Amino acid sequence: MEEKKIRLLDIQFAKFLGVRSALTGDENRNFQDLICKLSMSLAAGDSCYPLNAAEENLVQRSGLCGEGLQPLCVFAGYLYLQRLFQYEKQLAAKVVQMSAEPVELVAQGSFLERLYGGQDPEDLQRIAAEKALQKNFLIISGGPGTGKTTTVVKILALLRNASGKDLRVAMAAPTGKAAMRLQDAVAGSVQNLPLGDREKDDFPVQAATLHRLLGVKRYSPFFRHNANNPLPFDVLVVDEASMVDLALMSKLADALRPGSRLILLGDKNQLASVESGTVLADMMKALPENTIELEKSYRFDKDIKQFAEAVNGGNGDAAWKTLQDDSPEHISLLSEDAAAYGGEVYSRYMKLASRAASMEEYKALFPMLHSFKILCTMRKGRAGVAGINERVEQVLTGKGYDCRRSEWYHGRPVMVVKNEYSLDLYNGDMGICLMDPESPGEVKVWFERPGDILQGILPGRLKSCETVYALTIHKSQGAEFEEVLVVLPENESSLVSRELLYTAVTRASKTVKIKSSHSVFQRAVSGKIKRYSGLVELMAIAGEA
Repeated sequence: MEEKKIRLLDIQFAKFLGVRSALTGDENRNFQDLICKLSMSLAAGDSCYPLNAAEENLVQRSGLCGEGLQPLCVFAGYLYLQRLFQYEKQLAAKVVQMSAEPVELVAQGSFLERLYGGQDPEDLQRIAAEKALQKNFLIISGGPGTGKTTTVVKILALLRNASGKDLRVAMAAPTGKAAMRLQDAVAGSVQNLPLGDREKDDFPVQAATLHRLLGVKRYSPFFRHNANNPLPFDVLVVDEASMVDLALMSKLADALRPGSRLILLGDKNQLASVESGTVLADMMKALPENTIELEKSYRFDKDIKQFAEAVNGGNGDAAWKTLQDDSPEHISLLSEDAAAYGGEVYSRYMKLASRAASMEEYKALFPMLHSFKILCTMRKGRAGVAGINERVEQVLTGKGYDCRRSEWYHGRPVMVVKNEYSLDLYNGDMGICLMDPESPGEVKVWFERPGDILQGILPGRLKSCETVYALTIHKSQGAEFEEVLVVLPENESSLVSRELLYTAVTRASKTVKIKSSHSVFQRAVSGKIKRYSGLVELMAIAGEA
């Protein structure tokens, strides 16, 4: 589904391997063409490229294909870079090993009944908890509001009860915003558990990004924690697991100590990771006995849920009809200009920001800012992030909030777009540029930190930040907003898929507005992303070994 465009990098990489191959003439040119296609596929998110028999024979005779230090590998009719094949192979072996480990914990007394009440055989949350007692590897999948966080909190309580000891528990997510959401959700759910005050106070609620958890080595693809220096935890919970790419998931699994438990939470229908692989969906397909799919929605607006299901099911006619109907009121087409509407909504935020002068008032800006977001499918163009952000600032300036006089104006919302290891900031972290209450005339960019505190950083120290009235749908993963405005391209594009639209729609808890023509919307709903991967086959082989 993804539009694969040839890049100079693809061409040069193909030439690099071509001159080092044993092939000559037309065979060498055909070989370079295959390498170019492989490179393009990797850029589009595939972990490999499918070959026919003649192409496979050609690659095998190139002198660059095989085990060890050879750069290429062929498996099950797929052409790999050796590095990605080893990631898939390593991940498959580790996960299959964990799923086969014989473990059995029994809850003490009537604790399971205290958590779940009656013996409802259809209670999928309870079934997930019972599986967690029997499995070292568990996937809990479900759409927004299906209770994934509530389920895992009860699972952690159950594991702590059944183990008879203080379990070392860690929780993580791919982005800072997702980690903060996980932490807040867990802290809220703990208060509803049938536990004493001391047990609730001791309950693990801290969450970190996966990069922070594994320990980043600056300017290195490796982490401090690995097979030789494993993570010191008995249980690891990872939220928004659909966002985790092949390389990171492989390194995470490799860093788990023997006997530890891994619980993955995610929505298989969301966009896959920006980088290679569809890891969560592949593992669910390969290990259905280790997977629970929650279905009942507890807090998600039912109309948005039905609309999202129509999009996910490829039913464009039903979804478009919902947008055009007067009811439901929380889902509609936007007739006016997207930037004009966004500027009107954000003017309420800017009004509050212009009056804020203390840390407590600064803290109140964050939930207001995160209550609404414009989500775009592209970065460039009038309907892209850059164009929308610029035009929203123009609207706000017209309302008296001068967003053009200085880049770092009071109230400017920003997103970190590259990891800033020295500042403990990571791609996707959001902050607000505000005057420093303790240094009149000086601005800082303030970021939310655990413990309900804000950290202020001088703008000059931030190397890669962007204005974030609007952001791409990819960047919105792991976040939740009360209202989203989804802006689709002005012209049909194969880059827009149902997974992209589904992900955007499910970022909203209360209201969804869509800015799109009928033809562009239908093209989006009808398009489905397909990524090439050999992880399912490798897991099957690992299970037979």
